[in-house]
Amino acid sequence: MKKIGVLKIALLCMSMLLVNMAKTQTDEKKWNIGIMGGLTQYNGDRGQNFYSFNQAAYGFGGVSFSRYLSRHFDASLFGTRGEVGNVQPLSSWSTQADMAQNHFLVRMNTASLVLRLNITGPQAPVRPYLYAGAGVIVYDKRYSETTRRMDYALPSFGAGFNIRLTDVIYFQLQESFMYTSTDEIDHAVRGYNDAYLFHTAGLTFNLGKKMDADMDGVSDKKDKCSLTPSGVQVDVDGCPIDRDKDGVADYQDVCPDIYGLSVLQGCPDKDLDGIADKDDHCPDVAGLASLQGCPDEDKDGVADINDKCLGTKAGYKVDASGCPMDNDKDGIVNEEDHCPDAAGIAGLQGCPDSDGDGIADVNDHCPNAKGSVTTNGCPEIPKADIQRITVIAGKIFFETGSDKLKLESQASLDELVALLNKYPAMHLTIEGHTDDVGDNDYNMTLSQKRTESVKAYLVSKGISASRLTAIGFGETQPIADNKTSAGRAKNRRVELKSSF
Repeated sequence: MKKIGVLKIALLCMSMLLVNMAKTQTDEKKWNIGIMGGLTQYNGDRGQNFYSFNQAAYGFGGVSFSRYLSRHFDASLFGTRGEVGNVQPLSSWSTQADMAQNHFLVRMNTASLVLRLNITGPQAPVRPYLYAGAGVIVYDKRYSETTRRMDYALPSFGAGFNIRLTDVIYFQLQESFMYTSTDEIDHAVRGYNDAYLFHTAGLTFNLGKKMDADMDGVSDKKDKCSLTPSGVQVDVDGCPIDRDKDGVADYQDVCPDIYGLSVLQGCPDKDLDGIADKDDHCPDVAGLASLQGCPDEDKDGVADINDKCLGTKAGYKVDASGCPMDNDKDGIVNEEDHCPDAAGIAGLQGCPDSDGDGIADVNDHCPNAKGSVTTNGCPEIPKADIQRITVIAGKIFFETGSDKLKLESQASLDELVALLNKYPAMHLTIEGHTDDVGDNDYNMTLSQKRTESVKAYLVSKGISASRLTAIGFGETQPIADNKTSAGRAKNRRVELKSSF
């Protein structure tokens, strides 16, 4: 009787634990009850009989109670009542007396509390699972047992699967193992604790249901919008209120009292430019988002309502009023002004002409002295000075077969320096020529080196190298017959040409 009292207390504690787990793990009151039956096999000192076909069929019946904890976990309490025994001989040479001694039969009642892991989710048609837990076994005073007794099963574990027949009814197949805490139910103590295998089949029934999952005051059975967020006001169908009937619930509608578009969070857009009227500075005319919904006909980046120069040419930079930029304020816009940062003349494309010679300063080599187009804006050089440059060219001499200047050339070159300083806008081309004596390539190289010697001398005297061009022509441009010594002497020459 004492053990029966302990069993009752244990079962009561298990039930309380199960209910408590349900309350703390979920708000969904989802219960399941199962009815099952099957066969039991014994494994212990008198035989290793799991999955053996040499045993008599020992049946049992059972019932289970399960509680939904989460998508993949349930807590289950199940009990069985049935018989188990052994008729298998210890060996093939066992005698009838040995076999009789090896036989035993008991009636037992079991209760187990387990945690079940469902491999698939609640909506799956087939839900395989694993479970583990602990339980108790009560043996009746009957058959081989002379007294009523109780053992503990630790662990109790198994596997199976549920097959959905309807939303309420499932067919269940399960294999359950119970390993007892003792080694004497078979009246043999040889090192193997008694263990049992339950082959189970049955039906289970879902009894629980969610009452108001989204807690909006409308039962789930009537709730057409069961996922409404907490705290949102709903109608009789459990759906969020939509005062303007635009399909956007008030809690998501930025303009809840005006019929609008879902893409604009329930706000209207009269001109259909994709900008809600409340944010559109030009709500009656389609425009650009970058201009707060206003159009920009000339595409200059200034809305037409603010543009004082409508029709500006494409690509022209404009100021805040939409007018083309004119940095120098000369009346010529920057894109058409060749001198946008200096006030100029329309006839010279916006460039100034300081000396008034009709040549823009940017093109005038002598912007402070009147000149002509032929001299790039510089005054004409007197013929006498031009002739003098020609005379100087004839007085430039080199060492024989060398690019080294002779000393007597220096006076002429110094005079040339004076003329270049007198006309600072003048450019000078130095051309070198040879006779045809010797190799062509050698003569070409020699003529080039001689012109560069002249250029180097002028630069050493302060003349800018940018004003000087040195070109060697070798023997390619003779001015006399190379067959005579006099002709060859004329062909060995330096020519100086001035330009602006």
